[in-house]
Amino acid sequence: MDERYLPEKDVYRVAVVGATGAVGKTMLEILEERQFPVAEMVPLASSRSAGSTITFNGKDYTVQDLEQFDPAGLDIALFSAGGGTSLAHAPRFAEAGCYVVDNSSAWRMEPDVALIVPEVNPDALAMARHNRIIANPNCSTIQLVVALKPLHDAVPIRRVVVSTYQAVSGAGGKGMEELARQTAQLLNAREAEQDVFPARIAFNVIPHIDVFLEDGYTKEERKMMDETRKILDPSIAVTATTVRVPVFYGHSESVNITFEQPLSAERAREILAESEGICVIDDPASEDYPMPSEAAGSDPVWVGRIRDDASFPNSLQLWVVADNVRKGAALNAVQIAEMLIH
Repeated sequence: MDERYLPEKDVYRVAVVGATGAVGKTMLEILEERQFPVAEMVPLASSRSAGSTITFNGKDYTVQDLEQFDPAGLDIALFSAGGGTSLAHAPRFAEAGCYVVDNSSAWRMEPDVALIVPEVNPDALAMARHNRIIANPNCSTIQLVVALKPLHDAVPIRRVVVSTYQAVSGAGGKGMEELARQTAQLLNAREAEQDVFPARIAFNVIPHIDVFLEDGYTKEERKMMDETRKILDPSIAVTATTVRVPVFYGHSESVNITFEQPLSAERAREILAESEGICVIDDPASEDYPMPSEAAGSDPVWVGRIRDDASFPNSLQLWVVADNVRKGAALNAVQIAEMLIH
């Protein structure tokens, strides 16, 4: 039996849906950087952006209207255009024989849809053979499970408590514009105009991302909790608090982990340092630890502040940082696409 997802070819026909957005643009950059074998790039967006031009591998392409586009003949489509768009269009792309890698939350918790982080659960990609839709996890979930997976393989994890410090780029270009605008307004003794976030983001932190649910958690927190269990292990107990901070790029996470048996900080540091997709920066003596200002624009998940939790048995504390637009979205999607052609 042929285990390939797509026929072996020298080049593939690839679409990026949402090509003019922040994540879509980064997807195009990463496809180019990693020399993905593209025969033809098809940039797609809403009618508002259709007709504009993007450049890929030195060639100009006209952005086409998603609503009017016929996906027949496409091999792979990377979607980053919102849940409603994905629900409306991913099935018709899949029915045309195209594999869809979707960056929205629309399909993540569907039981028959693969939710993939290549370093963590590559075998789950086999689920995509029957429906051709693959979900890209939440940006905060991706960096969390990359750090948890090698530790869970060494000693099973019982419980995870995570608090996030999430950059405004997670809310798109308008979120970044609001932080920049409010910062300038406040520094010039003017009132900060608020539009995107539920409170002022400049010189503030907001413990509220996405809508509140009936149980008091936010939808963003629920995504992290449910997705982590689906990707890693449904037996792990997970609780999350997600917080927006005045940083442009790079999500940070304070992660407390309880294991079934002891795992020392020293051993955890060794395991993480040897793991795919992780870079350990952890030297308290020289005050060296990961920060979003340094992680921005990079591909790894950065881990530091690895230490034993003196308050509870078999527990460790970690600090995890990653570029939320790259590894948290665009890079992970491209890595999935690479799995489809190998």
